[in-house]
Amino acid sequence: MTKRVFIIHGWDGNPNDCWLPWLKKELEKREFEVAVPEMPKPKAPQIETWVEKIKEIAGKCDEETYFIGHSIGCQTIMRYLETLPESSKTGSLVFVAGFFNLPFLETEKEKSIAKPWLETPVDCDKVKKIAKKIIAIFSDDDPDVPLSDKELFKKKLGAKIVVLHAKGHFSDDAGIKELPEILEYLR
Repeated sequence: MTKRVFIIHGWDGNPNDCWLPWLKKELEKREFEVAVPEMPKPKAPQIETWVEKIKEIAGKCDEETYFIGHSIGCQTIMRYLETLPESSKTGSLVFVAGFFNLPFLETEKEKSIAKPWLETPVDCDKVKKIAKKIIAIFSDDDPDVPLSDKELFKKKLGAKIVVLHAKGHFSDDAGIKELPEILEYLR
C-alpha cells in the first residue's frame, strides 16, 4: 500500500513556501507519494473552498494517508477530517504553527478573513478518532500564534506537543527552509 502525504500550506502561502519543497523531496526519498496543492485564493482563505480542495485531491483516506499542515493549513485539515465518515482512519497528522487563536492580527481585513476560522467550532473529538496520531509543533517566538495554543492542541486533540526555539512562524520570514523534526514524527 502506498503511503500518501498531503502538505497544506498556510494563509498567503503556496507550495514553494519555506520548508514545504524540502519536505516534499525528503518524503519522496522515503517513497511517500506527496501532494502539495496550491490552495484557492491563499490571500483570503475560506473554509469551504480549502476543504473542498483537499476532498478533491485526497480521495479515499486510510491509515497510509498522512496530513501535514502549516498554520491555517492545520485548521483546513481538521475541518476536512470532520467531513469524513465516523469509521474513517488516517495516519499521523503533523500540525506546524497551528492555531485556535490569533490575537495578534492587526488589520480589519485580517480579522475579517480569520473570523470564520476562529469562530466556527472544530469537532476535535472526531478528528482525534480518525487520526492515528497527532503532533503539534510550535515555536517559542511565533509572532502569529500564541504559545498557549499548545495547551489547546494537547487538551482538545490529545496531540504530542513539540516546542522549538526561535523558529518564528516557521515561514520564509523566519528563514525556515528545512524542518527535519517532521520526519522524526512520521516514522
